[in-house]
Amino acid sequence: MSRNTSATVPAPAGVGRRLPLLMAVACGVTVANAYFPQAITPLIAQSFDVSPATAATLATLTQLGYAAGIFLLVPLGDRLPRRPLITVLLAVTSLALLSAGLAPATGLLLAAGTLVGLATVVPQILLPMAAGLVEPARRGSVIGTLQSGLIGGILLARTFGGVLGEHLGWRAPYLLAAALTALLAVALGFVLPTTTPAVRDRYPALLADTLRMLRTEKELRRSVLFQVTVFGGFSAAWTAVALLITGPRYDMGTQAVGILALVGAGSMFFAPAAGAWVDRHGPDRVNLWCTVGGLAAAAVLAVGALGGIGGIIALAAGLLLIDVAVQCGQVANQSRIFALRAEFRSRLNTGYMTCSFLGGSVGSWLGARAFDRFGWVAVCALIALAVAVSLAAILVGGRKRPDAADAPAAGLQPTASSSR
Repeated sequence: MSRNTSATVPAPAGVGRRLPLLMAVACGVTVANAYFPQAITPLIAQSFDVSPATAATLATLTQLGYAAGIFLLVPLGDRLPRRPLITVLLAVTSLALLSAGLAPATGLLLAAGTLVGLATVVPQILLPMAAGLVEPARRGSVIGTLQSGLIGGILLARTFGGVLGEHLGWRAPYLLAAALTALLAVALGFVLPTTTPAVRDRYPALLADTLRMLRTEKELRRSVLFQVTVFGGFSAAWTAVALLITGPRYDMGTQAVGILALVGAGSMFFAPAAGAWVDRHGPDRVNLWCTVGGLAAAAVLAVGALGGIGGIIALAAGLLLIDVAVQCGQVANQSRIFALRAEFRSRLNTGYMTCSFLGGSVGSWLGARAFDRFGWVAVCALIALAVAVSLAAILVGGRKRPDAADAPAAGLQPTASSSR
């Protein structure tokens, strides 16, 4: 396949400690825009006098917009200068959030929510950008820092939306998020370094590359398998635990789910450590630890079926374990794929994250149905089965295999430059 790539990829110039922290904050604030609407749909239903199912469509469309944005926009990180791309996307997200917060009817709100999801993919552009700004010995650590911000945004978004919406109305989270996102656009526009586009391929070729690499790149497929299985179990757990907590076993409100989310947010502090472990031991060993942790999480979560104080403690501990497994595994997987080829990082991340998102969606669907038909223990068995697939792949595929971070990707060898 012909392509027009830059002749060389500049070596990482190195960055200080503050820029990764700011990028981590940007990841958390931005990704939260795709998740906080889940917590305020009952308030929206009351405000517009529509059914809860109609209001819940907002969260669905925001998530679908996010999935579409990952596939359609993230590959542009290899084609366009990343700093202006990121600032434009943040500006669009801010305007979409403002439109949603001021929407007079559900139609405009749903349209604005979809645009929010589509444009809020900045974290998936920042991650490969950060990987290219640091030397390989620090790559895992920096990815871990950004990943901690990302998971913090995902897990705290529901608390942010629910608490603010409960006290100030459903529009308040949108308006505050619009202001924060606009501030991020200005800040990142000043502090992000200038980067040179890695390729000059046309847009359709970028999308085709994403699909091609999923077919031809073994290390990308391995990372996808690890994340899809563990993240699928994670999504099954978080979908079903809300049903368990609010059901007859515990008979508690949705605020209890928010408290559990705060406990799970503790996993964000493990991501930087996971990056250091990846730098020291390699991604495969960290993946192994994460799958063992996932299996332990399934066992601990099963105790939650007993109910009572002991059951709540088990749920909190199990959810924290599965959250840590997912986030540390994410650091390992992205360290592996970002080590393949610099000029393909955004497209590699596109394929990886699209599959991860789809795996999480399937996990949520299976978790809800397993709980509905067989109960909480069946959900825990589903988690264990999914993680066991990942563990088997590690044990079978890790025999005498050089680590991806130390070996070039066979399917992404440089090709002759030509115009498209």
